[in-house]
Amino acid sequence: MLIQPVVLSGGSGTRLWPLSREKYPKQLLPLIGDDSLLQATVRRVEGLGLGAVAAPMVVCNEEYRFVIAEQLRLMGQPGSIVLEPTGRNTAPALTLAALAALRGGADPVLLVMPADHVIVDKAAFQAVVRQGALLADGGAIVTFGITPDSPETGYGYIQAGAAYGDSGAATIARFVEKPDQATAQSYLDAGSYSWNSGLFMVQASVWLAAMGVCRADILAACQTAWDAGQTDGEFVRVGKEVFSACPSDSIDYAVMERIASGQAGLPPGVVIPLAAGWSDVGAWDALWQVLPKDAAGNVSQGDVLLHNCRNTLALSEGRLIACVGVDDIVVVETADAILVAHKDQTQDVKKIVESLKQKGRSEGQLHRKVFRPWGWYDSVDNGKRFQVKRIVVKPGGTLSLQMHHHRAEHWIVVSGTAKVTRGEEVFLVTENESTYIPLGTTHRLENPGRVELEMIEVQSGSYLGEDDIVRFEDVYGR
Repeated sequence: MLIQPVVLSGGSGTRLWPLSREKYPKQLLPLIGDDSLLQATVRRVEGLGLGAVAAPMVVCNEEYRFVIAEQLRLMGQPGSIVLEPTGRNTAPALTLAALAALRGGADPVLLVMPADHVIVDKAAFQAVVRQGALLADGGAIVTFGITPDSPETGYGYIQAGAAYGDSGAATIARFVEKPDQATAQSYLDAGSYSWNSGLFMVQASVWLAAMGVCRADILAACQTAWDAGQTDGEFVRVGKEVFSACPSDSIDYAVMERIASGQAGLPPGVVIPLAAGWSDVGAWDALWQVLPKDAAGNVSQGDVLLHNCRNTLALSEGRLIACVGVDDIVVVETADAILVAHKDQTQDVKKIVESLKQKGRSEGQLHRKVFRPWGWYDSVDNGKRFQVKRIVVKPGGTLSLQMHHHRAEHWIVVSGTAKVTRGEEVFLVTENESTYIPLGTTHRLENPGRVELEMIEVQSGSYLGEDDIVRFEDVYGR
């Protein structure tokens, strides 16, 4: 048996603002431990001990491709990355993954995992995956229901039906949407309901056949987009125009609910109970629940001082947070924003993000520190007609050959060596040296050395936006 891990890395995680931003969402962040949530998801299948496990496949938006590739590289897990030109929900994403999995001639069992969930007990997770793999290899579509311990209103539920042979699984009686408090309590009391985890196992060909029955329009769009695609290193690009016209639908709505309703021509759908410390980490209160706490129920990370506080979450990325005499509060500090919220109101953090978007403010989309395929930059200061950035370029990193219409730039090298193209000139700038790029001049910055290049860039001009870039050549295909 061949197991193909498929990591679905969509979503923007707006309720975990200001750590999670639209262009750097929660799955890319190390919210628990040193690994990002995406890296932890990939690591969860290490040592599975069942058949052969293929290198991970990640399905993601083009916006995140370089960061995801770098995170996989750091793990020694190159894998493959299927790029969606635009988000179309989980059913088209899984359909692309199934088409990609079949291209080598095998028909693997897909282990489908959201990139932004937490599972504390890896051993328990792997045990049910081994159980589910046997059922999926036999033609079933398998999902995992989280054993509930409270009447949670933030999750969908799965009702288990009759036992599925002696496999330890049950047929799926129905899927239900997020309930109100009284309904959630009735589900908990009934004992036959579990939380919908979004985890699935299904053979690639079985999934495509099910889509052919349920959503032939989505299958056709994905197949056409796949046929029009191309491979670019570790990236697999599908046809942009065709996929952008693909209907949007979730795995649950497209297939699983139809299986539960008994639609003809579909494979059996089964649910296996999973008790492994699962959380979708959908908001700050959920993160507080899974992180280690002190005797008073407080969680603190970074430079934090607490006095007479209870059940409080305080996360600092830099500046000191001091809390005195507060209960059930969330405080999150980043370089450009601070969130203070009551723990029972954290679902409404997304309202702040919506407000930022309406006002045209960048804090909803970007961190002050912005990652690029060549390294990163941090906008440390700005004012009228000027901006100061700290720039770090990885060894071998190369910025695009570009030009600006509205700004000039001064570059000061702090450490390392910069190779600079300025018009027809090509020269080196070393530590404590500087150079000037006049407005309208074609230029490029490269790091030819073996250590990071760190420099300060001072921009001056009438317009300093990131969209004032005319690219002539770019090794990263932007």
